[in-house]
Amino acid sequence: MKLIKRDSYLDKLIEVAEAVDIKVITGLRRSGKSKLLLSFIKYLSKNKKNNIIHIDFNNSKFDNLKENHALENFIESKYIGTKHNYVLIDEIQNCEHFETALNSLHSKEKFRLYVTGSNAFLMSSDLATLFTGRTFEIEVFPFSFKEYKKYYDIKQNYPAFDNFIKEGGMSGSYIYKNQTDKITYLKNVYRTLIIRDITQKYKIRNKELINKISSFMADNISNITSSRNISNFLSTNKDKINHKTVGAYLQYLCNSFLFYKVGRYDIKGKQYLSTSDKYYLSDHAFRYSLIGTKDANTGRILENIVAIELLRRGYEIYVGVLRESEIDFVAIRNGIKTYIQVADDIANKNTLERELKPLLSIKDGFQKMIIARTRSETYQIEGITIIDIANWLDSD
Repeated sequence: MKLIKRDSYLDKLIEVAEAVDIKVITGLRRSGKSKLLLSFIKYLSKNKKNNIIHIDFNNSKFDNLKENHALENFIESKYIGTKHNYVLIDEIQNCEHFETALNSLHSKEKFRLYVTGSNAFLMSSDLATLFTGRTFEIEVFPFSFKEYKKYYDIKQNYPAFDNFIKEGGMSGSYIYKNQTDKITYLKNVYRTLIIRDITQKYKIRNKELINKISSFMADNISNITSSRNISNFLSTNKDKINHKTVGAYLQYLCNSFLFYKVGRYDIKGKQYLSTSDKYYLSDHAFRYSLIGTKDANTGRILENIVAIELLRRGYEIYVGVLRESEIDFVAIRNGIKTYIQVADDIANKNTLERELKPLLSIKDGFQKMIIARTRSETYQIEGITIIDIANWLDSD
C-alpha cells in the first residue's frame, strides 16, 4: 500500500518530543496510527544521537514481551545513556498489565515514550485511569480530502471531491479498484470494530442489537438523536429494549471513535443544552457499508465531512440552536466562534435564502459562512462567506 507523509500528525509528534508525558496515539481502527509511528521512526533515524527502541506487537517476534515485567526489562536492556532514548510501542494493549510497565518507565525519566493501541482498549476515557494524568493524546482521523488528493497525486479539486464522497478517507480501501470491493473492505473493518473490539471489551452478548443501533445512527447522521428515540424506533420493530441500554451502547460506539457526538448550543442564551444530540461517523463511507448506497442523501454526507474536518482541525463543535431555526455548526477554537451552514446545492434562490436566514439573525461579530458544493470561487453576501466545500477542505 502507498504511504504518504501525514504532515500535521507528524509535526505534532515532533513538536511534543521533549515533553515528559507518555504520548498516546489514538483513533479509529485502520486510520493510520501504525503508519504514523513508522513515519516518526523514519524521522528520528536521521539523528544519530537518537536511540530508537521499537516494539510492534503485531509481529510475533515480540510475543515474549507480552507481560509487563518482560517488556520493561527488555526496554531497560536497550537503554543507551549517551543518547536520546525513544520507545515506540505499537498495539500496546497486547501486553498484559502494560500500564504498569509504562508508568514505571515513565517514573525513571530516561525514556521518551510513544504508544498506539486498539481503539476500544486504549480509549480517551481510559487514559486518565491507566496513567494518572501522565499522557498527551494525539488523535488520528481517517484521511482528509487534502490527504486523499495527495495519495492519488491529484491537483484539481474536481472531480477529486466527487470521488472522495464515494470513497471516503479509509485509505486501506484505496487499493481496491471497484466500489463494491471498497465497500466490502469497509464492512470488514466495521465488523472487526464492533464484534472483536467493542463486544469483547464490554462483554456484549447481543451483537445484533449493537449492529441495529449503529445502522440507525448511520442512517440518521445530522439528525437530532437520543437514546429514547432509538429505543422507541426499535420497539416499533418488535425489539424491546431499555433506553438506558441504548445509551450505554451509544457511548461504546463513540468510545471506539466510530461515531462522534455533537451537543447543542443555545446561541441567544449562550448556554449548552443537555437534551438530544447529533452523531457523525468518523468516516462518511462507513454509511455505505452499513445501510447501502440507495439513499445516499448527499446533504447529510457533506455535513458529516465538514463535522469531521472541523474536529480534525481542532475545533470544538456544537449544533447552534435558535428559536425557530438551527445552525449546523458553532465551531469554537481559541475562544473564537465560527457559525457554519452546510448545503449540497444553493443554486436555487429559495435554498440559498433558507441557508442565509438563520445566519443573518445572529448579530454578533463572529465569522459566518455557508459551505456548499458551488464549484466556484469564494464570495460574500451581506458579510456571510460562501465557499465551495472542496476549496474549504483543501485550504489551511
